[in-house]
Amino acid sequence: MRQELLSLPKTLADDVARNLVMVARLIDEDPEGAYGYSRVALRLASRVAAVREAAGFAAYANQKYSEALAEFRAARRMTGSVELWPVMADCERGLGRPEKALDMAGAPEVHKLDKAGQVEMRLVAAGARRDMGQLDAAIVTLQSPELASNSVQPWTARLRYAYADALLAAGRVDEAREWFAKAVEADRDGSTDASDRLAELDGVEFLDALDEDGDDDANDEAEVAVTDEGKSESGRSESLADGTAHEPDTDDGTDDGTHDDTERD
Repeated sequence: MRQELLSLPKTLADDVARNLVMVARLIDEDPEGAYGYSRVALRLASRVAAVREAAGFAAYANQKYSEALAEFRAARRMTGSVELWPVMADCERGLGRPEKALDMAGAPEVHKLDKAGQVEMRLVAAGARRDMGQLDAAIVTLQSPELASNSVQPWTARLRYAYADALLAAGRVDEAREWFAKAVEADRDGSTDASDRLAELDGVEFLDALDEDGDDDANDEAEVAVTDEGKSESGRSESLADGTAHEPDTDDGTDDGTHDDTERD
């Protein structure tokens, strides 16, 4: 990104860089704020591929899928890279065009992706199958050497989670529980809510503890997990959006220019 910004006058490059830094800082916690900064960067340097890519991700985080797709396409034209192919396909899902996403999953560009990109493409394809009501096909799509591997990679938790969620949607509860547990084992940075889903299947409910004695210091942050048998244990719940639901744009998506599904599988 720095290399690309060298094509700009120094003062302008500094201004663009500051806005891109803010996009990166805010995109997870404040997507709307990140989007605002991305628009400023885009206004200042629309001919820089990194700016178009950042604008695409900011739009994507705000479910502006038509706009995101236009920016990703522009970035791809500038760089010739296929790196954004999976998220472009996911934008097609967000626009209500799962068939187009499946077409992209079978395109030659997929073979040029690295392993992480290929796994991401598999997740998008499985999500497209689910969008079309093809649960069994979605399950088969996710069955892969990467899913079967005991090695934990950056994508492992999300892949196992998507598989567990598809199994649960198909009514295969016992298998789903097994794979949610495997997702928990691999989810070292809390990128999914697999632990919450597993607890739900096990009948565990998280409640805020009430301090009857007024000892606020000891109990302000406490939570109690109550099992079906009435036993209790201290615990905590960290709920993250898993990204399986889409709200399609009203835009027809014809603008030439990574939709939130992992509200995405």
